[in-house]
Amino acid sequence: MIEYIIGVDGGGSGTRVRLARHDGQQLAQGRSGPSGLAHGIAQAWTSVAQAVGLAFAEAGLAQAPLQQMAIGLGLAGVHNKQWAASFIEHNPGYAHVALESDALTTLLGAHGGQAGAIVAIGTGSVGEVLHADGSRREVGGWGFPSGDEAGGAWIGMRAVNHAQQAVDGRVRASDFSTAIVDTCGGHRDAMQAWLAAATQTTYAQLARVVLEHAASDAMAHGLLMEAGRQVALIAQALDPQGSLPVALCGGLAAPLRPYLPQALLQKVVPAHGDSAAGALRLVRQRLDGSGGADPLVLQH
Repeated sequence: MIEYIIGVDGGGSGTRVRLARHDGQQLAQGRSGPSGLAHGIAQAWTSVAQAVGLAFAEAGLAQAPLQQMAIGLGLAGVHNKQWAASFIEHNPGYAHVALESDALTTLLGAHGGQAGAIVAIGTGSVGEVLHADGSRREVGGWGFPSGDEAGGAWIGMRAVNHAQQAVDGRVRASDFSTAIVDTCGGHRDAMQAWLAAATQTTYAQLARVVLEHAASDAMAHGLLMEAGRQVALIAQALDPQGSLPVALCGGLAAPLRPYLPQALLQKVVPAHGDSAAGALRLVRQRLDGSGGADPLVLQH
């Protein structure tokens, strides 16, 4: 018998879990490391397990057996069907697993399951729209490094490229380029080692440096203006008629707001809830038999 339901928001930088009773009463939250599927199936399930354990601890409860839990997950990387299938196959024992992209769970959380669009900007980026007839469409979300425009890793990769050019003397060095170099080791050899080990997550950490220098450095400011333009392009592709509310979600949504075109800002509404809340809604829908088409579900 299912006693608890769990909503999971998992990406390239971290995992957030929302724990609730089967009747929907929310109890606690937990956080852990990355669970985007690009980091590996084992890593994803490990991060989920850690966050679930922390949520039970925060609620002051002993962790229930997995067979008493239903879990809904919105994970980055679900667009890769092979990864998604492997993740489902490696279910460690949850009574019910509902897996979707973090874009869909963000959308479900942001608009309370109603029609609308979201652009999620964190380590990566993706847009999703839900129409009144129940149809939905995704824009972006192609993944790092070829896509994820405006995401932290996309910003960080462009920042480190600028720093490389400054080290070489191809462009003038600045406080901004020096800050990037320092973050990546402080000199050319150290940067080479940093680059050899760099992941989507470590590139995304450079976005903070770009934001810190945007007010005083034209290059940093230009990077963020281009990020804002990319967010607007995603929103436009999602809803060309501009008839739906748009919620901006993810860790970079608020920091990038000053760099967004005014035309987009006029359509932006506050998010009703986050991706973890959307994942709770997802699993409740699936348990009630009211989920969308082609769910990725495994029951025991």
